[in-house]
Amino acid sequence: MQLLMIVLPVFLIFGAGYVAQKLLDMDIRSVSALSLYILLPLLTFNTFYRNEITMDYFYLFLFSLIITAILAGITIGIGFFMKSTKEDISAMLLGTLFPNSGNYGSPVVLFAIGATAFDYAVVLMVLHGFIVSTVGIFIASFGNGATISVREAIVSIFRIPVIYGALAGILLQLSDVTIDDKLMEIIEMTGNASIPVVMLILGMQLAQITKEKFKIRNISTVIAVRMILSPVIAMALVMIMPIDDTMKAVFVILNAMPVAANSTMLAVQFNVKPNLVSFSTLVTTLLSLITIPICLYILGI
Repeated sequence: MQLLMIVLPVFLIFGAGYVAQKLLDMDIRSVSALSLYILLPLLTFNTFYRNEITMDYFYLFLFSLIITAILAGITIGIGFFMKSTKEDISAMLLGTLFPNSGNYGSPVVLFAIGATAFDYAVVLMVLHGFIVSTVGIFIASFGNGATISVREAIVSIFRIPVIYGALAGILLQLSDVTIDDKLMEIIEMTGNASIPVVMLILGMQLAQITKEKFKIRNISTVIAVRMILSPVIAMALVMIMPIDDTMKAVFVILNAMPVAANSTMLAVQFNVKPNLVSFSTLVTTLLSLITIPICLYILGI
């Protein structure tokens, strides 16, 4: 019950966003823009400025790429076995590869472990954003039949505002630039506002998902790989990761998260089975009410 109470408050905020969207029909793009261009960049700036850059960041990025490659191999293998189309495989990859580390994972880490772990989660969220903006766009464009160039993928990275927040924080830290305490308090307070806002946004996004027709085997593949295999593989990988136990726990928890909201956005943008990806987001988010407490229990939290 105690583990359930870690996840339940997050779902209550999701629910508030869901109900608000159903009743008020708000403009999600405006709220998302506030979070994307102001709140999250300040949060990442504060995190990277205050925390010393170490090799741990490199290991997080390296093993994030490794688990992405493993999950991609499994998903593609299942797709070939089921004789799925290129578009179906691309849609399943968008569902299986990218966890919801921002809207969902980071708040859960904060409630379950604490502020230090939350900083690690923010770092991993930025790294996941980097992967989504490169690998994710390649996958979506491949499924659409309009494969983008490497240059276009690189350019897309610099369209992510949190990247600039992270780079600014790293640059000022390495340059030993001291920011006035009062200013840092304002930056931290504004950045922290992103935590409830991104959870409300996810609830609002879930409210717009409609029931569509799709193949049950495809949604089953996404659920099995995203919600079961991903955390299991993450638990195996952390056994060889040269990082501290708190960071290992964060790595596992974030890789146990449901389908990322960004996956739905890519599916819609490139018209790659958006009904399948969006419904996967809804179903895996609901299932996480069961799977996340189990994951936390296994981790001993």
